[in-house]
Amino acid sequence: MVEQCDLNDEQKNAVKYFDGPMMVLAGAGSGKTRMLVAKISHLLGVQNVGPYKILALTFSNKAAHEMRERVARLCGINGHALAVTTFHSFCARLLRTEFEFLGLSKNFSIYDEDESKVIVKSILSKYGISPKEISPYDVLSYIDDLKNKGVYTGRENVEALGIDLDDPFLKYFYEYEHELHRSNALDFGGLITSVLCLLERHPHILKRLRGRYEFILVDEYQDTNKAQFELLRLLADEHNKICVVGDEDQSIYSWRGADINNILDFEKHFKNVKIVKLEQNYRSSAHIINAASAVIANNVLRKGKQLWTENSEGEKITIAELETEKDEANFVMKAIGRLRVSDQEKYNDFAIFYRNNFQSRPFEDVLRQNNIPYRIVGGIKFYDRKEIKDVLGYLRLIVNVQDSLALSRIINVPTRGIGATTLRKLEDLASQLNISLWAGIGKLLEGNEDFGIRLTPKIRLALKNFNSFLSECIYLYDKNVAPKILFEKVIHESGYLDELRAMRDYESAARIENIEELGRAIEEFQAANTGATLADFIESITLDTTQMKDSDNHLGEISLMTVHGAKGLEFPFVFVVGAEEGIFPSSKSMEAGQNSIEEERRLFYVAMTRAMKKLHITFVRGRFLWGQLKFNGPSRFLFEIPKDSASWPNNKAKISSDELETRETQGSFDDYDFSQKVDHERYIINESKTALKYEGKFQKGNRVIHSVYGKGKVLETEGFGAEEKVLIIFPDGAKKKFLVKFAPIMIDQN
Repeated sequence: MVEQCDLNDEQKNAVKYFDGPMMVLAGAGSGKTRMLVAKISHLLGVQNVGPYKILALTFSNKAAHEMRERVARLCGINGHALAVTTFHSFCARLLRTEFEFLGLSKNFSIYDEDESKVIVKSILSKYGISPKEISPYDVLSYIDDLKNKGVYTGRENVEALGIDLDDPFLKYFYEYEHELHRSNALDFGGLITSVLCLLERHPHILKRLRGRYEFILVDEYQDTNKAQFELLRLLADEHNKICVVGDEDQSIYSWRGADINNILDFEKHFKNVKIVKLEQNYRSSAHIINAASAVIANNVLRKGKQLWTENSEGEKITIAELETEKDEANFVMKAIGRLRVSDQEKYNDFAIFYRNNFQSRPFEDVLRQNNIPYRIVGGIKFYDRKEIKDVLGYLRLIVNVQDSLALSRIINVPTRGIGATTLRKLEDLASQLNISLWAGIGKLLEGNEDFGIRLTPKIRLALKNFNSFLSECIYLYDKNVAPKILFEKVIHESGYLDELRAMRDYESAARIENIEELGRAIEEFQAANTGATLADFIESITLDTTQMKDSDNHLGEISLMTVHGAKGLEFPFVFVVGAEEGIFPSSKSMEAGQNSIEEERRLFYVAMTRAMKKLHITFVRGRFLWGQLKFNGPSRFLFEIPKDSASWPNNKAKISSDELETRETQGSFDDYDFSQKVDHERYIINESKTALKYEGKFQKGNRVIHSVYGKGKVLETEGFGAEEKVLIIFPDGAKKKFLVKFAPIMIDQN
């Protein structure tokens, strides 16, 4: 049993109170999990409450398992007897026993996003709508939003939930639900809404649940959505012995449905609420806590806590300004090396946080080049990401047409209708003739013999277009066209970017950013290595990756992750990178208004409070974003950090990463010079002599001639100058998009 001396006074108050609803506002690093474990243990031991009377809900299986195991160890009971689980697991288990009331069978399926997308595409197809007209991801996002708000088929007064009855997507929601029901299936959001429906329509089931679960505890309450709140309200309404634990200052998941109003308005829905604030931080040094508290105090949407700590004052936060992303990465690497030498720290004591996934690339590059072990937490290493491997598959094939593995990877990426059956036939042909897969496709398309392979006209046309496109790329490579030009041709003319853009979802947007970052890596390599070829670039990243495999890992690995992925973690040394306007806070939040800025500030607060001993925050003067060099200036959040908690090296003199490594000159936020000149030449990328200069001249309707595909007609144009693209339709019906600056097309004068 947890001894009372292990808890501070406020934690003890939270543990012992059972007379009504209670909200525990638990600041970062304030020991909320210890308190929750102690409270459950107190119920089981001191209060002698049966395990079946307690329901504890959280958001991840890992957190539920940890809490269940800790309680079981303390109380000497079987952990499986405890209802400590996630919202979705609780609902799934309930529905498996009450399935008949919803017209389901016990073995109903739970569909994931891919399976849900198949249903949505089928519904859109029924209306004659292509994925390019309405993205299935837009429909799925709409459906998810409805379910987060608690909407289910047959629910009355949905207007009160903020639903527009005239929204044309609403019919897709009801058809989607009908198709799920017909398949005896639910999706993840439907697990919650189906239980709401069950309890609203069958009061006897609700009465039985209320009788069983007298005590309800909820962890990470700030992450709940409206549907989850409604479920809690229904279950707790009789006994009112509900304890929610959360921190409004760490509410960072609105983009996936979390509603901060659940915690802000808790007292409006439950009467006589006892509020306990856990404000003592056990994790971080005083400088870090004081700085983080000062930043978050600028938010309006909060209940009001003031973190404090008995830990030592510690080192001041270092805020470092660098010229470029490369300087930023080098500064972080050298700072880690300096700290390891002086303090004998292991690599796994260090973490690098960034706002967006694509920002990891410069840090991964410099760590690989210096043979320093690292891991991507909650994600995939940059060069292991699917979209990067796909694009590199094209580039590898251009360099080496005999690379059949690369060809197999990208022959139907993006989707061309060349499925696994056709690919298997082509591979069998190549094996039979003892030639490469690429040569086998060429043989088949020559048409001299069919080799026993029957292709539909559609598949033959797809193979022909694929073959022609790659032949162009290979021709340009043989003519020593610059690597960046070949990269641009691949991503624009293969259809890969178009397919991602059509999806219009969060994940696809992140993939596009990663592809743009790959282009930046190629551009940097090209600028640093005069005359370098595409083969040279591919070799450089391959050798870097191979080198890492031999690294001695006994010191652990540096952790790289997004700030969202860092929530719940802690590290002695933390580097928050890219603290610039438009990055952190993000440009989208800056356009969306004050509430979005407040969520970005909460995210910044989460990043700061992960650090235990030392916090570094970095920003750069100029950063390439979406193909353009941006000079955004430091994040507004940096100016909210108290002067006496941070060291901001004097920015008025140009300071290199080497100088920053050895000096800690104290500067003033008030004296920050936004007008200083930036060394633009450090950013200039020398264009290859092979790059074609082009002034736009194509218009919609122009008749054109392509040197490979023949005559065609321009259907669409977009962009201008070096970014001009044209969509051309050819006599056989094929439509192809070209980046004009290097496409072999001309106006048809006949």
